Amino acid sequence: MRNKSKIRDIYVADISFDVVEEDLHKLFSVCGTVRAINMMNDERSGNFNGRAFIRMSTDAQAKEAVNMLDGTRLLNRCIHVSSARDKPLVAEQPEEKDKKPAKRRRPPKRTRK
Repeated sequence: MRNKSKIRDIYVADISFDVVEEDLHKLFSVCGTVRAINMMNDERSGNFNGRAFIRMSTDAQAKEAVNMLDGTRLLNRCIHVSSARDKPLVAEQPEEKDKKPAKRRRPPKRTRK
């Protein structure tokens, strides 16, 4: 079952690199109250990579935003709007005492030529 807070999250892709947070806020506020905007940056360069997560105030507002704004043109680029997916749960790691020690491998012997 999905968490209530996750239903309010929206994933937006193919955003123009010239868009600023205020542009997204204006666009999505047409559908309701925007609680938070998280614009994703490239890990290496630190530049905006054209994707964002937007949190709306209610589930109904989030659904309306997805239905109404998917395919909308923003700064000469069509954006794709969808519901954000839940993050997969990380499998629990076995405790140290349950782990078997790793076998050590000896490096190959070097021979002189």
